[in-house]
Amino acid sequence: MNYKPTDSPTTKCSVCVLGQFCLPVGLSSADVIRVDTLVKERVQLQKGESLYRHGDPLSSVFSVRFGTLKTEYCLQDGRQQVIGFHLPGEILGLDGIGDGHYQSDAIALEDSEVCIIRYEAFEDLACQIPALQNQFHKIMSRELTQDQRHLLSLGTMRAEERLAAFLLSLSQRLAARGYLNNEFDLRMSRVEIGSYLGIQIETVSRMLSRFAESGLIQIKQRHIKLIDMDGLYELAGVPNPDRQSCSAETPIKQI
Repeated sequence: MNYKPTDSPTTKCSVCVLGQFCLPVGLSSADVIRVDTLVKERVQLQKGESLYRHGDPLSSVFSVRFGTLKTEYCLQDGRQQVIGFHLPGEILGLDGIGDGHYQSDAIALEDSEVCIIRYEAFEDLACQIPALQNQFHKIMSRELTQDQRHLLSLGTMRAEERLAAFLLSLSQRLAARGYLNNEFDLRMSRVEIGSYLGIQIETVSRMLSRFAESGLIQIKQRHIKLIDMDGLYELAGVPNPDRQSCSAETPIKQI
């Protein structure tokens, strides 16, 4: 891993375009500047490189600056179970807070860069800035809620519903970060998608082909274009927020 100090003014939390997703949300300008002192270095990861491994002592939590990472857990039979995909602005390492050791492996799905937030320093600063502690609690609550929704989907949704909801969830998350909401590259493999959704790889490939044949999507290798958003939302069992009369966005099931 290549560590880099955050000594450039353009890499500070106070000017980061991802601040709306990360720790600075809801903080005053003065408090955000104090958070700048918290993030003193970043780490660059090449595709396939690990940020941390299951069982490593908790030293930091991490915020994705660019790129995509997955978290996975090694089962007793040696299989890898994917438990999450993490986009820019999202926090990793929260599962290590409970007993002081990370509970999963975090691996880069593409060349990525991650901000390092030393946990002890964060705790000290959070005691001084209640709004920072409150934001951290919101992030943890959001992660817990997403995990609960994912578990619920595994028990109640058919395979095609899970896949449609996954594509739409990824679309919304990317759109919130300024990317196209209907056209993107899948950074994860079919195997990783299947592992995350509890679906065999053959089923993932077959359903993607079926979606394409039905006119819901266009797909070429890992590049995907969502053609019939209404159809995908109907398949996922949720209303299309773009068709709602109110301006508030209707979140879909995060899976």
